[in-house]
Amino acid sequence: MVSHMKTTVHIPNSLFHEARKVAQQERTTLKALVEEGLRKVVTERHGRKPGAFRLRKASFKGQGLQPNLAGVTWDQVLDISYEGRGG
Repeated sequence: MVSHMKTTVHIPNSLFHEARKVAQQERTTLKALVEEGLRKVVTERHGRKPGAFRLRKASFKGQGLQPNLAGVTWDQVLDISYEGRGG
C-alpha cells in the first residue's frame, strides 16, 4: 500500500517561478518535479533507490555445497531438503 504525506514547503519565490516554468514546459506538475528532485537527492546521498529491496546478509559457516549434491537440479535439492517431512 502506498501512502502519501501532505506537507508545506517554503521555497524562494524565484525558485518557485522557475520550477513552474519547467513543469509547464515538460507538461508535468510542480508536485511531480518536487518528488523527482527529492528522489534524486535521496538516491545520490544514500546510494540506492528509495524503497529498493536489499537482501540482508545471511551467510552460514559450513563447507559449502555437499559433494553428493553436485550436478543435481534445484528440484532435486528441494526434494532432498524436504525428505522425511511429510507428503
